[in-house]
Amino acid sequence: MTMAAKEQLVLELGHVEAQSEDDFMVCEGNELAFEHVMAFPDWPAPLTLLVGPPKSGKSHLARIWVARAQALVAEPEGVEALAAAGGRQPVLIEDADRAGYDEVGLFHLLNQSMRDDRPLMLTAQTPVAEWPYRTNDVKSRARLAAHFSLTAPDDILLSQMFVKLFADRQLSVDPKVISYLVGRMERSSEEVVALVELLDRLSLSRGRAITRTIAAEALNIRSNVR
Repeated sequence: MTMAAKEQLVLELGHVEAQSEDDFMVCEGNELAFEHVMAFPDWPAPLTLLVGPPKSGKSHLARIWVARAQALVAEPEGVEALAAAGGRQPVLIEDADRAGYDEVGLFHLLNQSMRDDRPLMLTAQTPVAEWPYRTNDVKSRARLAAHFSLTAPDDILLSQMFVKLFADRQLSVDPKVISYLVGRMERSSEEVVALVELLDRLSLSRGRAITRTIAAEALNIRSNVR
């Protein structure tokens, strides 16, 4: 394989989204939510709400649930139609606090979920009390959901993730390189997975260990594909 071909493989990797169940890093900030998703379909009630800041892993976890539950992913303009169609196929409502969902339609869908025991997961960045709806109808239903708060990983946790994933690949990486990565990367567990994969490929293509130079190259590639 030519160097150009190797470089192309590396660059293509930058577009891979780490969204599978195997890629999800369970930690203190998401453990309860993860266990709840893994318990599906044995949920005590149909509604679930995941709340957390950007890059806390809630969308990743929601996508894991979509795959496990064969759930529909609702569009803001389609919630009324989903409620009218009825049925029990699971539904995901992402960014319930900011995606512009029709308030009446969402209220009807939440009611239908509760009435027909239809599994429905919502994600949001803010607590229910802060949701921008004109009436209390949607918020009153959302408060009945099983509620899980997720927190974004801190420096220590991100470093621990790097150590674990490098060890899984039998890669020895200087702690200073890990610190360099943690201080400059997008702060999410998904980005750790993507960076480790990319760094492994870059190291193989260069024929040398993962150094700060290679780490800087990997960060640059990831920043250009997001």
